[in-house]
Order: sequence, then C-alpha cells, then structure tokens
Amino acid sequence: MLGPLANVEKDTTERIEAEVTTAVAPSAPLTAEDRCDRCGAQAYLRVELQAGAELLFCAHHAREHGDKLKEVAVKVIDETHKLTNTPAT
Repeated sequence: MLGPLANVEKDTTERIEAEVTTAVAPSAPLTAEDRCDRCGAQAYLRVELQAGAELLFCAHHAREHGDKLKEVAVKVIDETHKLTNTPAT
C-alpha cells in the first residue's frame, strides 16, 4: 500500500509496431554437400515451405513423394536433370 507521500511515475512509453515482411533470398544451386532429409543421399530436389523451412530429397525420394510435396510447397527446385546416363570408363 502506498502512503500519501509516495512518488509514482506514470509510464508514458509509446509502443510502436512496424509491419515486417519476410524477404526470401534466391536459392543457391544444390551441391554434392546437400543431402536428402530422408536417406542422406545427394539431394536433387529442394522444397521450400510456407513457414520458410526447406526440405531436401534425393531423386528416388523426389519421385516417390514429389506430387504430394508440390501440393504443400511454396517453391520447388528440381535439379534431377543433373542426373544423366554416362558410360563408365
């Protein structure tokens, strides 16, 4: 309980809120270091989700889950064209 001589200051701080938009940087090409989130093989498909997360898949899992992933993805980067049949030397 405050006495009659108590000095109480009123908080006059104004709260300012800014509108924030999320900028998405262009995706870098997939490299040999990018691994499938399902099995650990080299990734050839990047799926960017609404929340900003990304999933990486090898060609096998990209084919297996590709249709469903495209339904929930904001962006799909498919680099499976990098896989070619090259003769062994």
